[in-house]
Amino acid sequence: MSVFTGAVHIFWGIPFIVFYNVLAGLLRAVGDSRTPVFFLVAASLLNIGLDFLLVLVIPMGVAGTAWATVISQAVSGLGCFLFILKKMPLLHVGREDLKPRPRYMKRLCGMGLPMGLQTSITAVGNVILQTSVNGLGSVAVASVTAASKLSSFFSTATDSLGVTMSTYAGQNIGAGKPERIGKGLKAGMFIGSIYSVLALGITFFFGKSLVHLFVEGSQEVIINQAYQYMLVNALFFIPLTGVNAIRLLIQGMGYSKLAMFAGVFEMVARGVTGLVLVPAFGFIAACFASPIAWIMADSFLILAYRRVMKQVRRWGK
Repeated sequence: MSVFTGAVHIFWGIPFIVFYNVLAGLLRAVGDSRTPVFFLVAASLLNIGLDFLLVLVIPMGVAGTAWATVISQAVSGLGCFLFILKKMPLLHVGREDLKPRPRYMKRLCGMGLPMGLQTSITAVGNVILQTSVNGLGSVAVASVTAASKLSSFFSTATDSLGVTMSTYAGQNIGAGKPERIGKGLKAGMFIGSIYSVLALGITFFFGKSLVHLFVEGSQEVIINQAYQYMLVNALFFIPLTGVNAIRLLIQGMGYSKLAMFAGVFEMVARGVTGLVLVPAFGFIAACFASPIAWIMADSFLILAYRRVMKQVRRWGK
């Protein structure tokens, strides 16, 4: 029941998440990417403090952690709002801006809905893969769970790079300078590749130590399998960089439908791996599920990017 109560609180906090994301997106669109990060870091620290207060000092249990999350999200959104109010007159909203504009609403939905579907489609592939991993036993499940958390932590940098590329592409399309987009992508891939090599090195030398954060030292089989999973994923962080950078670059140029199909490729790759390869080859196949999905997505995205750039250059002439 307490878990259900916590979920309800988180659900009611969704408007605050939307509030922050919209305002942060507006700030990034006008070239200010530091302020949203500042308020996000402040909200994260507040969340940690409230977790201690509402769980240890005031024993509210799961509901306390939920309230801590909701309050911190509200603070981050409010911080962005006050900053815009005082420092960004360009983003101030007047009466004329409040009038519904069907043309803009249709365009935003046309871009936003495929992006939402992309996430859902990718999640379907993850569910199929997880079902196959569950069939390998509790040791495999524990190994994948621990390794996935650490791999997700390492991939946050490439996720952020993708958001950067989306903003960069949108700004240059708006400024009528599409010739800069290719240069930006090369620079982004260079930065992402350097990070990928560093992340691989950290995983190779310190991966097992990191797994100990989630797994007791006596569980050697889980530690070894989790390390194997992390290492295989880290070997393919450069293709992951390509997925995030190119997909969000295409989205930033307004071609979210094309970007959505990359999610279809990922879903198919994870689905085939889960249904065919994992039963045949066991845990090692699960380790290669995400890398295969990233390579499949890249194979589509590279072609899509070339097609989009041809159209953009044609418009610029």
